[in-house]
Amino acid sequence: MAEKQGLNGAYYGPAIPPPRHYHRPGRGSSCCGCCCLVTFLLKVIFTVLALVGLFLLVVWLIFRPINKVKFHVTDVALTEFNHTNNMLRYNLTFNVNIRNPNKKIGIYYDRIEAKAFYEGQRFDYQSLTPFYQGHKNTTVLNVVFNGQQPVTLQGQELTQFNSEKASGLYSITLELSLRVRFKLGKVKTTRFKPKIECDDLKIPLNGLSATGSSGKCDIKF
Repeated sequence: MAEKQGLNGAYYGPAIPPPRHYHRPGRGSSCCGCCCLVTFLLKVIFTVLALVGLFLLVVWLIFRPINKVKFHVTDVALTEFNHTNNMLRYNLTFNVNIRNPNKKIGIYYDRIEAKAFYEGQRFDYQSLTPFYQGHKNTTVLNVVFNGQQPVTLQGQELTQFNSEKASGLYSITLELSLRVRFKLGKVKTTRFKPKIECDDLKIPLNGLSATGSSGKCDIKF
């Protein structure tokens, strides 16, 4: 190929090719992806912290000593409690007051399971109707246990039963397993599962009251 010459016939050598520009694909998009991921993770962390903070606030408002939800047994009727041949026959009724003293917090009782125990052995179980408890409200639960169940009492347990049979006072424990949600304004918390234990009861046969610490029950999580 003939070499190009200038206008005056001078020779300037071969033409210089234009400079090449190199581009590394994906580098900019990779940085953008990392930034977006970090931003997303920070949003998730802040959201989780906010939800946890709201949950702790609601729990504190409800279970602080001033406005604590209270459970206590008000009435008990025991008309039968007989143990023969490892079979326990019983007829037992509890009235349990639930007091919500909070002005702005309601409670959804989505599940209520009532259990009766004697000498650490469960002898009956009842599922109660779910309900919503409004602000500054007192609700009475009526729990009835009636039937017979195999219960084995040996050694000290049998001695304790015979002693209580002679005195006419029986140590029976009532336990409520709950699944509840709290409502603060339009906000509803997630469900959690407190357990209510009423275990300081001395229940008289054919009586309408129970002795103990005023029938108060403990709340455990």
